[in-house]
Amino acid sequence: MADLDDIQDGKNYHLDTPHQSRAFGLRGSNALDWGMQNRLARIFNPRDNRTVMLAVDHGYFQGPTTGLERIDITVVPLVAYADALMITRGALRTSIPPEMTRPVVLRSTGGQSILKELSNELVAVDIEDAVRLNASALAVQVYIGGMHEHESIGNLVKIVDAGNRHGIPTMGVTGVGKELVRDAKYLGLATRICAEMGAHFVKTYYCEKGFARVAAACPVPLVIAGGKKLAELDALKMAHAAIQEGAAGVDMGRNIFQSDAPEAMIQAVRAVVHEDEKPETAYELYLSLKSVPVGR
Repeated sequence: MADLDDIQDGKNYHLDTPHQSRAFGLRGSNALDWGMQNRLARIFNPRDNRTVMLAVDHGYFQGPTTGLERIDITVVPLVAYADALMITRGALRTSIPPEMTRPVVLRSTGGQSILKELSNELVAVDIEDAVRLNASALAVQVYIGGMHEHESIGNLVKIVDAGNRHGIPTMGVTGVGKELVRDAKYLGLATRICAEMGAHFVKTYYCEKGFARVAAACPVPLVIAGGKKLAELDALKMAHAAIQEGAAGVDMGRNIFQSDAPEAMIQAVRAVVHEDEKPETAYELYLSLKSVPVGR
């Protein structure tokens, strides 16, 4: 207990300096509560308000995806280079060491497999379990135009409401079925709906024509999905174009963990996202890191 007989008056009141209350710089997030902003600041580096998320949640509907057969072996070495890890609660608990300090974006919907209709999802994680897992954000798949569009939007609303009660932001993920075209018109519709329904940031696909309009019309940060596996230089070109046209980062999976040199690739992606490196320069970095023996 403090010594009540030795209490001293404060001296450094800085009367000539107005109180500093800085605005929170992440797009669309300045009015959020402190806890919500703090969690977003873990995911999006406050230096540039960008992020490199590592997506390894594919198993929730694809099973043992190539490159993710053993998450404890293939993913754990990559975590140090990611700003955030997008993962399911089962994989997190079984395969990621608790000493990891990177923020977790927790996959929170599911309920179907690649053998069934993909849009038929449900809320798959209770908010209390997300709190127990120290999640920094919740991820919800939203299938605009899909067979179960209404239900997937309902899932987003439920998780946004639950997350708001606990100060945990929600990422809306635009799920695109085979019958839908990934053009600017569709992506603009899907991302705007996610934001209007309360998503604090949105994951979507990059499109070569009109992506700048998609990003401009979405009032919260956009991160792009890596999508199918591309040649490393092509993946870096896609990431660079998206950033230059308004994306706040990437949420890549297969283009990192299915690369011939995943650790080199994620560092090259970081150079594009956080250092504004040209794709060709980042690719040279990839090649140089690839040539270094693992463990050196």
